[in-house]
Amino acid sequence: MKRLLPLLLLGALMALLAAGLRQQPQVLPSALAGKPLPPLDAPLLHDGGQRFDASAMKGQVWLLNVWATWCTGCREEHDTLLAMAKQGLLLHGVNYKDDPQRAATYLRTSGNPFRSSLVDADGRLGIDLGVYGVPETFVIDREGRVRMRHAGPLTPELVRDKLQPLLQELRQ
Repeated sequence: MKRLLPLLLLGALMALLAAGLRQQPQVLPSALAGKPLPPLDAPLLHDGGQRFDASAMKGQVWLLNVWATWCTGCREEHDTLLAMAKQGLLLHGVNYKDDPQRAATYLRTSGNPFRSSLVDADGRLGIDLGVYGVPETFVIDREGRVRMRHAGPLTPELVRDKLQPLLQELRQ
């Protein structure tokens, strides 16, 4: 029996490890799923005197992308965001824990996929959104509810296989 106990413990540990490895880190549960987007009360990056008005987005399907210039994944997904914006998708950004000057320069030199980008220098808006890290992207439906959350860089494959079908469904 003494020899069997360590083997059972090792087997249980291996089963837990295998279960953890099968999980997808990009598919994190969101407390906002199906709920209204929290108020986005933050200054706009390109016009610090104005605030974002989410009520103006009612009736439209749009994406909210949380990004930063110091984020490698954000730089990786930038071309994908530019392509999505070129196709007419409504994209708004939240510049998370970043220097607004650096962010404005980055968008000016690399291309700006966003209709507007909010400044979240202290990370409070990120807390309200339940952001774990950047980049993160939220799909917002016509009623202003969060329908999907993706953690990590957007890729053309993810856009084609997951985002486009959901966006088409929400637009109907």
